[in-house]
Amino acid sequence: MIIGAVILVVLALMAISFYNSLIAKKNQVNNAFSAIDVMLKKRFDLLPNLIETVKQYMQHEERVLTKVVELRSRAFTPNISNEEKLDIDRQLSSAVRGLMVNVESYPDLKANQSFLNLQSTWTESEEQIAASRRAYNASVTDYNNAIMMFPGSIIAGMLNYQQIAVLANTEEERKNISAKELFNN
Repeated sequence: MIIGAVILVVLALMAISFYNSLIAKKNQVNNAFSAIDVMLKKRFDLLPNLIETVKQYMQHEERVLTKVVELRSRAFTPNISNEEKLDIDRQLSSAVRGLMVNVESYPDLKANQSFLNLQSTWTESEEQIAASRRAYNASVTDYNNAIMMFPGSIIAGMLNYQQIAVLANTEEERKNISAKELFNN
């Protein structure tokens, strides 16, 4: 009788421990995505200054500037999903990358100190987002391992916890950058 009660207490403590561990891992994933969200907001906030600085010099690049402004506006749409934010960020990164390449055609802009500061801040922001993505993917992997491995899989099944996809680069992002193609656009 006592042995049975001890076994039940030990099993209950193990279940509580696994449950708390899963909750902590799920919260860590949410926290890691919040870090990405903060970095994206910081980068989106850089855009008005970048556009204003570039607009004075690049009047022939109106289409690219308009696209960047539209994407930034979409990024601040209320109730936008995380996947949509990441998709907008991909499109925005591509557009700004093209903009930065076009800067080569405007020597006055390349020498503008405000532009150089913005370019440096943009690059720093991209590095911070990349670091946040790595932290997010590490949290997701830890969470996925916890819900897929025994005995955590039993508790995860009872809680209806599902696997979360890691953030991966798109096919476009995986391509090698061709300077020739960039300058032909």
